[in-house]
Amino acid sequence: MYKEHPVFQKPRDENAKIWRYMDFTKFVSLVDRKALFFSRADKLPDKFEGSYSKANIELRPTVYKNKIPEHILRQFAYSFKEMRKFFLINSWHLSECESAAMWKLYLRSDEGIAIQSTFTRLTKSFDKHPEDDIHVGKVKYIDYETDWLPEGNLFYPFLHKRKSFQHEQELRAIIVRIPYKERKHGKDDLEVDLKKEVVDVGVYVNVELDVLSERVYVSPTAQEWFNSLVDSILRRYEIEKKIEQSSLAKGPLF
Repeated sequence: MYKEHPVFQKPRDENAKIWRYMDFTKFVSLVDRKALFFSRADKLPDKFEGSYSKANIELRPTVYKNKIPEHILRQFAYSFKEMRKFFLINSWHLSECESAAMWKLYLRSDEGIAIQSTFTRLTKSFDKHPEDDIHVGKVKYIDYETDWLPEGNLFYPFLHKRKSFQHEQELRAIIVRIPYKERKHGKDDLEVDLKKEVVDVGVYVNVELDVLSERVYVSPTAQEWFNSLVDSILRRYEIEKKIEQSSLAKGPLF
């Protein structure tokens, strides 16, 4: 279920449009499972996910002088790297209009779909998933050579990315699943898992699709047969959304 968190920055307008671009197979998975996929942070393509900046590494001995010994800071660095496997991320593009760059970035063929939602719709779509606290906020883009990335909360490195990715204008939904154990005092004094083990690649989180999706678009270069196919799938799964062709398909006027 969605839960606000002080580290997560909302869009200024909570009805701001967000987009998720996907190929046909991921679209079918979404409507069939009625679930969004949250990937482990360490499985995402950007190897900098969950890391701190060069400035943090260089300045920590000075910032924490006489507070935290240097050998403890080095242990923290190892712990931060390991923590990435416990943070699960689902990403959206924050924009009031379609993005030609996003269509090209996330699709390998003409058969693509974009789900257009809003910040409010996304957060409300998690209402029937009480198993996890789901936090949602904007990604901030910084220079990882010179900028200090805030410390003091484990979410900070997952809400910052390098400026090279600024075109993504990303909004992230994040879940934390840290396995822990509790000692059970009994005959064999066993340790009993209270949460599931570390997930392999990611998890599917149930959502209400009619709440989540405001509009469904097909790619600018999609053919009519594909539009009909997507419409048929939505009707089969009783999702009452009208299919719209990307506005980028329109020709120029002279």
